[in-house]
Amino acid sequence: MADKRDYYEVLGINKGASDDEIKKAYRKKAMKYHPDKNPDDKTAEEKFKEANEAYEVLSDPDKKSKYDRFGHAGVDPSYGAGGTGGFGGFGGFGGFGGFGGDTQGMSFEDIFDMFGSFGGGRRPSSGRTGPQKGRDLQKAITIDFTDALFGCSKQIEITKDVKCKTCKGSGAKEGTGKKTCSVCGGSGQVSHVSNTPFGTFQNVTTCTNCGGTGQIIESPCPDCKGTGKIRKTVKIKVDIPKGVDNDSIVTLRGQGDPGINGGPDGDLYIVINVRPHSTYKRRGDNLYLDMPITYEQAALGDKVSVPGFGETYTYTISPGTQTGSTFRLRGKGAPNVRTGRNGDLYVKVNIEVPTKLSAKEKKAIKNMGAAVGSNAYPKKSKFDKLKF
Repeated sequence: MADKRDYYEVLGINKGASDDEIKKAYRKKAMKYHPDKNPDDKTAEEKFKEANEAYEVLSDPDKKSKYDRFGHAGVDPSYGAGGTGGFGGFGGFGGFGGFGGDTQGMSFEDIFDMFGSFGGGRRPSSGRTGPQKGRDLQKAITIDFTDALFGCSKQIEITKDVKCKTCKGSGAKEGTGKKTCSVCGGSGQVSHVSNTPFGTFQNVTTCTNCGGTGQIIESPCPDCKGTGKIRKTVKIKVDIPKGVDNDSIVTLRGQGDPGINGGPDGDLYIVINVRPHSTYKRRGDNLYLDMPITYEQAALGDKVSVPGFGETYTYTISPGTQTGSTFRLRGKGAPNVRTGRNGDLYVKVNIEVPTKLSAKEKKAIKNMGAAVGSNAYPKKSKFDKLKF
């Protein structure tokens, strides 16, 4: 059923938002609607899952490009599937006037869900008796700067629902089973018919007798009390790819809460935080380094060694290099988590002025200063001639 919200709307950002804006918006939504902060709040749970789905698409350049061109159909082949194909040919309900853009792209199924089949009653929805995916979970972990560059494996602990081993998730005591709910007849829903000036409508609600499952457990499992799941702290191995950065997400399929009525287990989203490095800085796939050099190296030029991660790079500084000058080492930055291609390393040189000098060293500097003419300092000579 084509009822997904626009991913940009889900995260509360504009279509042209940058990667950083997408990350910040997702982080804000995820923190607001995280299940741990909103226990037993189904609305918050759905918004959390919705934000995860939106970020997974918009943070991937390829998926984002397809989504921008084709909408949900570009990233989810099953989206909008069905015999009717929606009201696309009519331009949504806008062509009929009165319903505006809120119904753009809705299928016939959606429209009948909203208004019912006039004179014939509303078609009941599928209810909760079918297989349902388990709840998605999220956990944040912090890794070292080097681990983010080269990738690593971590073992985490998380407390979550797991399928009860005693009853294998059925919720029924061993040797017993479930029976069909006598109130809803196994549909998980009850309907109420009402007559209005616009026709006859059916209002379908969840059966309170079975909680929408369509079945009743007469002899609950003693371990899980009939829920089919128990709360447990488990250890999970997480393989973190090289190139991850702050707010990167590693998705572990099927590591969330157990599915319902035979549905698939939910997913676990690992949000990465990276400890800052004492020397290196990172922006995107590029690395930045401030490197001190001596006055002699700056004035005369020199071949310098640049410390890298696991290797050392060599670069020749030109004579007369000024403090603050930056040179680039191509392909020596961080790897891109999706393409594997490395960014660049930008090295800014700063001339270090000696601070602890012996009398002999001071005299040598004075002699050098006297020997070097003012023409060697064109900027200072020009500045000295300024008059205001």
